[in-house]
Amino acid sequence: MTTLTGEQTAQKTAVKRTAKDYVDPYYAGILLGVVLFLAFFLTGSGLGASGGLNRMLVFVEDLIAPNHVNRTPYLLAMAGGARNPLDSWVVFVTIGVVFGGIASGWRNGRLKVETNRGPNVSVKMRWMMAFIGGALMGYGARFARGCTSGQALSGGAVLSVGSWAFMFAVFGGAYALAYTMRKFWN
Repeated sequence: MTTLTGEQTAQKTAVKRTAKDYVDPYYAGILLGVVLFLAFFLTGSGLGASGGLNRMLVFVEDLIAPNHVNRTPYLLAMAGGARNPLDSWVVFVTIGVVFGGIASGWRNGRLKVETNRGPNVSVKMRWMMAFIGGALMGYGARFARGCTSGQALSGGAVLSVGSWAFMFAVFGGAYALAYTMRKFWN
């Protein structure tokens, strides 16, 4: 009789989940359009992620530096006095997107922890570049008064000229930057 090691037992009892194909992009686009329509119809507002994340950050900032929040009109509109910045439907949409993405990844066998990078880039460099890019995107989203989903999807859906200009600028900037940053992927 052979004895299995702990690792062999874990491998034998682990359920292998095969990754399922992604949803057809045309079908996904139709579903996104329906969700966007329902968001406008039910809430009077479109979709966006930066607003929910911004409110969560203002909540933490109000705990750490309430005097700063009370002196800044932009922050005061969300968290001043007895206002709780988390009392907004967009916070729940943001939380739902995170947990929905995790649930979908798990259900379809695509949930794993990994760092995608080019063969000549270290994991540390990839994380540093992701952090810098995320910080720039967050600043740009606040500066533009909305993230790409809020500006491009919601603003574009109501034919806002500023949102369409933003969308073209994002695509143009992304293509130009992608050319200079291609070494991180190739």
